[in-house]
Amino acid sequence: MKSQQSVDIRSFYDEVPFGGDVIDSIRQTFKQQGETLLNLAAEFNKAQYKLALSLMIQCKGHVIICGMGKSGHVGRKISATLASTGTPSFFVHPAEAFHGDLGMITPDDVVVLISNSGETDEVLKLIPSLKNFGNRIIAITGGMKSTLAKNADAVLEIKIQGESCPNNLAPTTSTTLTMAIGDALASALMNKRNFMPNDFARFHPGGSLGRRLLTRLKDVMSTRLTKVNPSTSLKEVIVAMTKDQHGIALVMTEETLIGVITDGDLRRGMTRPDFDLHTCQARDIMTDRPITASQHSMLSDAEELMRANQIKQLLVVNETFVPVGVVDYYN
Repeated sequence: MKSQQSVDIRSFYDEVPFGGDVIDSIRQTFKQQGETLLNLAAEFNKAQYKLALSLMIQCKGHVIICGMGKSGHVGRKISATLASTGTPSFFVHPAEAFHGDLGMITPDDVVVLISNSGETDEVLKLIPSLKNFGNRIIAITGGMKSTLAKNADAVLEIKIQGESCPNNLAPTTSTTLTMAIGDALASALMNKRNFMPNDFARFHPGGSLGRRLLTRLKDVMSTRLTKVNPSTSLKEVIVAMTKDQHGIALVMTEETLIGVITDGDLRRGMTRPDFDLHTCQARDIMTDRPITASQHSMLSDAEELMRANQIKQLLVVNETFVPVGVVDYYN
């Protein structure tokens, strides 16, 4: 008897057949939302965007995002993007704010209120308090003559012909556009602040980029090194390299590095006209000027060095040029 997981996925198509009208609906949603974004790129109020960005860049506190329902979900994403790209930000739920969370807001904060209609009751209730605190307000709304727009210092329009929802009811195109507006603001602020990958990594230490840009070789290198003498026979070198997890042998005299042998060195050595398997020694096929990096180097710099030199292993040395480890590069 087949388990549920082993059932052919195509059987689900047979249970619920989809006609071309469904695929057309998907295509139309992509097309409509894409065209709406292109229309916004071609025509938006540059003065209002400059004003909004000025308020945000001069903000001495936090850029606080606030929205209800789907606008709230989008607002959380916008806030998270701002916070991770150099603009201190957090999200406040408008209903919770009206019942105590207004205490999270200080006069130094700029508040971004999101409402497609511009008449969301929970959002509008906050305006008198924000005005009393002295906060600057940025509105993201489709209602350019709405109460929200009239009370905002800067207004960014959610300009759409309609939702891609078949009933023109569910927030779909409007939320896509709102998210794009948030991304555009975050990107512009990054450019203004010259926010670089190293800055990004500081806010994402747990991600792959943070690991690469913040980690030093001494923290990730393998300290298991395979060492051979210059006079070690080729057979012994091959045996030693086979046991080594990195496939690299260090040719050393006591603590002095004189060369390295990699799989590439073995192949190149064996194709030389004068190669003799019985007499060949480590010194005969080693690379005598290996590429190395300090143990204090950043992992990102080491990866760039390996890419530039088309090598898969990099030897790590200490201050006195003594090998202390090796790192692998996985492209």
